[in-house]
Amino acid sequence: MIKIDENALICDLAETYHIYNYRQLPPSMVAIFAIGLRDDSRIKMKLSNSKVPPDIMLLAGIIDKLNILIWQNTEDGAKGRNRPKPILDVIYEKESDISAFASGKEFEAERQRLIRQAEGR
Repeated sequence: MIKIDENALICDLAETYHIYNYRQLPPSMVAIFAIGLRDDSRIKMKLSNSKVPPDIMLLAGIIDKLNILIWQNTEDGAKGRNRPKPILDVIYEKESDISAFASGKEFEAERQRLIRQAEGR
């Protein structure tokens, strides 16, 4: 866990157990505390590659099924049109619009371009 994201582990240990310097403890005790963290802790979410906590995933799945049931009882549902988009699909869509910049100048130039584009210039 330390190799994956030490900062997330530090935050989780501090939040859950009020351990602010895990290096003062024996490694076996830190391991026990780390295993005992909630499934929605930062480090466990990172290890499981989850964007949202398990309970939110469950609720999203329930809402998706309910939306389908409701949709099936509509005119669109009878004709197979305008099927509701599942929330789970939205949660797991890849973020393709992430940009990285080598300098502050590059960032500022892209920011200005986006502002001009939004204003219609």
